[in-house]
Amino acid sequence: MPNMSALNPLTKEKEFGGVPGAFAITTGLPTLIVALYFLCNDSYVIDGSSIDLEALKSQFFKIDWVKDAFFNNSVWNFYLSWFFGLLALDLVTPGQYMEGITLRDGTKLGYKINGLNFISILSVSMIIRLYLNKGYSPELEFIYENFLELAVVSIIFSALLATFVFICSYIPLRSLNGLKTKERILSINGNSESGFYNWFIGRELNPRIGPVDIKLFCELKPGLLLWLAINFSCIHHQYWNSGTVCDALLLVNFLQLFYIFDGVLNEAGVLSMMDITTDGFGFMLAFGDLSLVPFTYCLQSRYLSLKPIHLGAATDVAILALMFFGYYVFHQSNQQKSDWKLGKLDGKNYKFIKTKTGTKLLCDGWWGLSQHTNYFGDWLISWSWCFSTGFNTPLTYYYVAYFGGLLLHRQQRDEAKCSVKYGEKWDEYKRRVPYKIIPYVY
Repeated sequence: MPNMSALNPLTKEKEFGGVPGAFAITTGLPTLIVALYFLCNDSYVIDGSSIDLEALKSQFFKIDWVKDAFFNNSVWNFYLSWFFGLLALDLVTPGQYMEGITLRDGTKLGYKINGLNFISILSVSMIIRLYLNKGYSPELEFIYENFLELAVVSIIFSALLATFVFICSYIPLRSLNGLKTKERILSINGNSESGFYNWFIGRELNPRIGPVDIKLFCELKPGLLLWLAINFSCIHHQYWNSGTVCDALLLVNFLQLFYIFDGVLNEAGVLSMMDITTDGFGFMLAFGDLSLVPFTYCLQSRYLSLKPIHLGAATDVAILALMFFGYYVFHQSNQQKSDWKLGKLDGKNYKFIKTKTGTKLLCDGWWGLSQHTNYFGDWLISWSWCFSTGFNTPLTYYYVAYFGGLLLHRQQRDEAKCSVKYGEKWDEYKRRVPYKIIPYVY
C-alpha cells in the first residue's frame, strides 16, 4: 500500500493519463527504437518521404533478430561491462562534493561532481587505445554491427533496473544497529495506488546504493556517453569501409560531442533540474537515460554513415552558427536564472514579482522574453543537428519533433506546479511574460 504519511502524501493526480498512458509509453517508445532501426540500417534506408513496406517486412519478420537481441551473450557482456565499468570509474574518479536541494524531511543529499575528471580519463583512455590499434577500434565496430541488439538489451536492462529500485523503495532505511531511522522520500508523483504506475513514473525520489546515486549516474554517464560512442562508431565504420568521412557526418558529430561534453562538464547544474528535484527514478527515466537517448539521438549520424552528404563550407558554417546561437541563448538564460536564485543580480534593478512564499519571479532580461527562454535555445540546437542531414528525408527530423513535444510537456508540468504554488501571482507573471517558449511566437 502507498505510504500516506505527511512526508510522503498519496499521489492523487497522475501524469500521462495515468495507467493507460504509462502502458502506452512503456510499450510504444521501445517499439519506436526498433522501428527507427529498421528505417535506417545497412539493409534499408528510407529515402525521400516514401517507405518501401515490402523491404521493411522482409527485415522485420526475420525472427533471427529477436533471438540475437534477447539471447546474445556477447552483447549482454558488452553492455554490462560498459554500464558497470563506467560505474566503477565514477566511484574512483575524484571530484568536488556538493549538496543538493533541501528535501521534504529537511535534509540535503551530498553529490560527488566529477564530470571534468571523468571525461578526461575516459577520453585519454580512448585516444591511447586508438593509437595502439592504428585508428581501428574493435569496440566501435562491435557497437555499429550490433546496434539493434544493444538497443534491445538496454531496454531490458532499463526495465530490470526500474524493477530493482521499485522493490528497494519498500525496504525501510535502517541504521547499523538494525533500527529504522527514517522513511524513504518518495516522489510526489510516484506514490499512487497503482503499483505499475509507480514503477513507471518512479516511486523513490533519490534511490541510492551506498555512495552511488543511481538517478544522477544514469542521467549523465552511461546513456550520454553511449550516444557519443555510437556516433564515433558511425565515423569509424564509414572511414574503414570507404577511406573517407563526409563533412556532414563530421559536423553532426562535432555538434553533438560539444553538447554531450557540456552536459557532463556542467554536472552541478543538473542538481537543480526537475529530473533530480521532482521526478522519481522509475522506468520512464531509466529507459529515457539508457535507451531512448543513445539509440535515437544518434539517428542523424547513423543516416549519414549510410547516405554520405557533402554540405560544403558555407552550409557547415551556417549550421555551426545556428548551433552556437542556440547554445548562447540556452547557456546565458540558464546562467541568469542561476545568478538570480543566488542573489547575484539583486543590484541590477531587474523587474520581478514577489510571491507569498518569498520567492521573486524574474520577468526581465532573458526571462522577460519568454517563460522558458532556455528551452527555446535548446530547441534551436536540435534544428542544427537535423539540418546537417539535408532535406532528403523527414526521418532525420524526428528529433526536432520529439524534443519539441518533450519541451512543451515540461513547460506544461512547470506551469501546473507554479500555478498551485504561486496562485494569483503566477497569473500576474503570465500577463507580464505571455510567451511560453518561443519569444513573440508562443
